[in-house]
Amino acid sequence: MDRNRKKGGIPDSCPCSDVFGPWELLDSVRRDRHELGLIIDLTYTTRYYSLQDLPESLMFVKIFTAGHEVPSDETILSFKRAVQRFLRDNADNERLIGVHCTHGLNRTGYLICRYLIDVDGMEPREAVKLFNSARGHNIERKNYLDDLHRGRRRSNDGMEECDQEPARGRAVPPEREYRPLPPRETHQSATHPQNFLLRTPLLPRPTFSEAVRAPLHDPYRYRPPRPEGHWRRPPNPSSSWSRHPPMWGQPRQQQQDRRRGPPPRHQLPRYTADWNDPTQY
Repeated sequence: MDRNRKKGGIPDSCPCSDVFGPWELLDSVRRDRHELGLIIDLTYTTRYYSLQDLPESLMFVKIFTAGHEVPSDETILSFKRAVQRFLRDNADNERLIGVHCTHGLNRTGYLICRYLIDVDGMEPREAVKLFNSARGHNIERKNYLDDLHRGRRRSNDGMEECDQEPARGRAVPPEREYRPLPPRETHQSATHPQNFLLRTPLLPRPTFSEAVRAPLHDPYRYRPPRPEGHWRRPPNPSSSWSRHPPMWGQPRQQQQDRRRGPPPRHQLPRYTADWNDPTQY
């Protein structure tokens, strides 16, 4: 809080838009050249947003604080612990703390002023005036103002302890959502580095001992072509018989020549002229 006072606070002007969520908040803070590191939610409900709506760069602390009534001492101590831990862990940077309730005015203003009064030792009137000027709107609840001006100071015992671990946002930035993959180039050669990485990795080269133990016959090994007629099956009588059985009693070579040669010329029977005369039948 003292850091925000030295910086002059975050301007209260927000862009007019139908939706103002965490991403719009970050854009508004970055336009003022600041960086938001922690969000403290003081609302008494969880219906507004969740960790899935916060970016990964933000830490989040939820402190349930009832409205229209002065926060209890336990709530005030939880708020002090969250702020004190963040300031201690980020002493080497200029990240800011964002505090909000339903309207970001009464509960938020009370706890921020309470921290300035109890921890930083600021006068109540000066603390309220500083918050009203930074917020751009005055605290309205009379019971809050009465407790700040005339109430007792709360104890800071146990403020260095941690009762709640800050949670990190789980949302993905909009520019990283649904980002299509770049089209794959089709004109690249097979030796292109990109295509080489996409291919299946080769097996490691075998060692010398493995190569010696390997069988001599390798079916995937390249061999030069064989001479002409190498793959011709040698003659096998039992498998090369035709539908006509072999003529036993002749040499095998003559049998093969007969089977493979033209059919023999037999003398056809001669018929008389009376065979063509239909009157005889």
